[in-house]
Amino acid sequence: MKLVAYVGKDQENYGQISALINRMECDQVILVKDKSVADPFQNPKCKYINVDPTIDLLSFKNDIQTKLKPYLKEDFEVALSIASGNGKEHKALISSLLTAPVGIKLVAYTKNGIEYLT
Repeated sequence: MKLVAYVGKDQENYGQISALINRMECDQVILVKDKSVADPFQNPKCKYINVDPTIDLLSFKNDIQTKLKPYLKEDFEVALSIASGNGKEHKALISSLLTAPVGIKLVAYTKNGIEYLT
């Protein structure tokens, strides 16, 4: 399973994403990130997709979907972290994944370790 996460400007949430990257057993990590943010995680599993969240919602969703599609060719389901970002960014990412189409398992790192919110 692949981990997909949004990386916004809110650096206080990067610890959540970092914990998932470092502790979750996954084939690949796809980080959809605001183009104005530097690549915060140096891990060979991470692939970055740069996006511009200032564009209108539908264009934003289509941009994410176009850039994500090559990474999801053979996947039926992905683990998704929306710890970082805002509502518009989350809506665009979730919509692009469901349109791909792939299933979503929301994932979070808690005091109990990795937990799926399904």
